[in-house]
Amino acid sequence: MKPHILQLNPILVPSVNERLDVLYTMHRLFEQPDPDGHLREHGALIRGVITGGHTGITRGMMEKLPALEVVAVNGVGTDAVDLGYARARKLPVTGTFGALTEDVADLAIGLLLMTCRNLGAVDRFVRSGAWVRHPQPGAIPLARRFSGMRVGIVGMGRVGRAVAARVAAFGCPVSYTDLRAMPDVAWHYVPNLVQLAAEADALIVCAAADRAEGIIDSAVLDALGPQGYFINVARGRLVREADLVRALVERRIAGAGLDVFVDEPNVPPILFDLDNVTLQAHRASATVETRAAMGEMVLASLAQALAGERPAHSLTT
Repeated sequence: MKPHILQLNPILVPSVNERLDVLYTMHRLFEQPDPDGHLREHGALIRGVITGGHTGITRGMMEKLPALEVVAVNGVGTDAVDLGYARARKLPVTGTFGALTEDVADLAIGLLLMTCRNLGAVDRFVRSGAWVRHPQPGAIPLARRFSGMRVGIVGMGRVGRAVAARVAAFGCPVSYTDLRAMPDVAWHYVPNLVQLAAEADALIVCAAADRAEGIIDSAVLDALGPQGYFINVARGRLVREADLVRALVERRIAGAGLDVFVDEPNVPPILFDLDNVTLQAHRASATVETRAAMGEMVLASLAQALAGERPAHSLTT
């Protein structure tokens, strides 16, 4: 009999889904008309769970799965998983660490370029026919140069380092803050987040959200100032969203590029009308290449755990 696997989020790579169906009896809870009923009927059979970083899995759901041997997170965020309970139960919780790094860093650069060079606003200006009606050069405000910007990075993990390498190629001086200085990087460490913002032209958030919430507030944004740009490719809950909205509306910062929000998919509607904001739908890792690599890591984690081995990317065992 094939092991039973509970899947809480879709995987968008057909080849990965095909292999899951060959190897396992799949219970795709997101397709069930009565998820609770399905869980009551089949929960005792479930040996593995596949979930996403944003969805995670609650302690209550894990308690309904007595045969559970592994939780494979198809992502790097584990803040929505009860890791303490998993450790107590000796359940491996795995992530797709490393697979997302390059694409997330690429999007951070794309968001900063789009925002400081007004690419989205000018695209809308051209598409609307406004360029024909207003061909004079002064109809479009001058943009801000990206090359040479002083960039502050919040979180010098895998993504932070990849972002730093990219902005350095544009001649940008790099500073960073983290829980501690990183002895293996040459970039300038600033222990205080407000100070980092005050010394930066652009602040890019790459930090994990497992142990932090609301660290980007009005004090940080005011330190960044009316010429500063804010980019978030980490987690929405790292930001006090109301503070950010006010700073953008009141032009206390120059602009923002946002891939993540506090209550996804709900974005503060006032942002839709602002021309100094670039918005994405939590898609930093959404390329064929990265999603395929993530799927392979999920498959490997399931296979290792169900064979009685410690999964290579386990955080809890």
